[in-house]
Amino acid sequence: MKRIILFLLTNLAVMLVISVIVQLFGLNQWMSASGLNLGGLLVFSAVVGFSGAIISLLISKMVAKWSTGAVVINGSEGPEQRWLVDTVYQHADKAGIGRPEVAIYEGDPNAFATGAFKDSALVAVSTGLLRGMTKDELSAVLGHEVAHIANGDMVTLTLIQGVVNTFVVFFSRLVGYFVDRVILKNEKEVGVGFYVASFVCEIIFGILASMIVAWFSRQREFRADSGSAMLMGNVQPMVHALQRLQAMQAGELPKSVATAGIACPSGLMALFSSHPPLEERIAALQAGRS
Repeated sequence: MKRIILFLLTNLAVMLVISVIVQLFGLNQWMSASGLNLGGLLVFSAVVGFSGAIISLLISKMVAKWSTGAVVINGSEGPEQRWLVDTVYQHADKAGIGRPEVAIYEGDPNAFATGAFKDSALVAVSTGLLRGMTKDELSAVLGHEVAHIANGDMVTLTLIQGVVNTFVVFFSRLVGYFVDRVILKNEKEVGVGFYVASFVCEIIFGILASMIVAWFSRQREFRADSGSAMLMGNVQPMVHALQRLQAMQAGELPKSVATAGIACPSGLMALFSSHPPLEERIAALQAGRS
């Protein structure tokens, strides 16, 4: 229930901000009785498409902590926490980024990294992962998450999401305009046909767009695996960590951080999965591919 409430509040806030921006800059004047202004529509689409993605990135740490219940630690809590913090810091120093916050949350095996900036990110590990892996394997997982931060994966995927969102908004409204004016012969500024066609197309194009974002996310998983191997100075700990994950049931993560998790639950359609199959990742590591 907490995640659902947070999701609704976040989206309401994003829509409010977008609406204010659109009204302030007059970006909603791209369609009139005289015709369609493609330049204005493209600007409108970019504002809507990028605003949500960027706002989500900027509040990603807060959302991640709230939705998973992750508790930030500093190492003073005990030897296990001290080792966890020290290991993340060692990886971060070696990767040349600022030391991220380190957190633990209750849940099935998984870990994730999030944050808008390389020097103020968050690495969180589940209690299930802490109980189920050796220190070498855990260190490799932490290296994987630090590699996500060092590679700028959160920002890259946000930009990709913004681009595909822009085209979803643009083409859905273009089709809506065509249906309204050409097929239904509406001569007013906006007719019912526009809203219905735009809504349907936004769903369809949004599904296609999610496949594109998922493909980019899968490629960056291979790179993060390789980055972990470089930080560890040995490919085997990451291979062993992935093999260990094969015997576990990966815990589900909130959508806002799922792409930067160490794994995603099995059973998802391959085209929509943010992570490649574990066997492919293991094979890539053993073959020296990134």
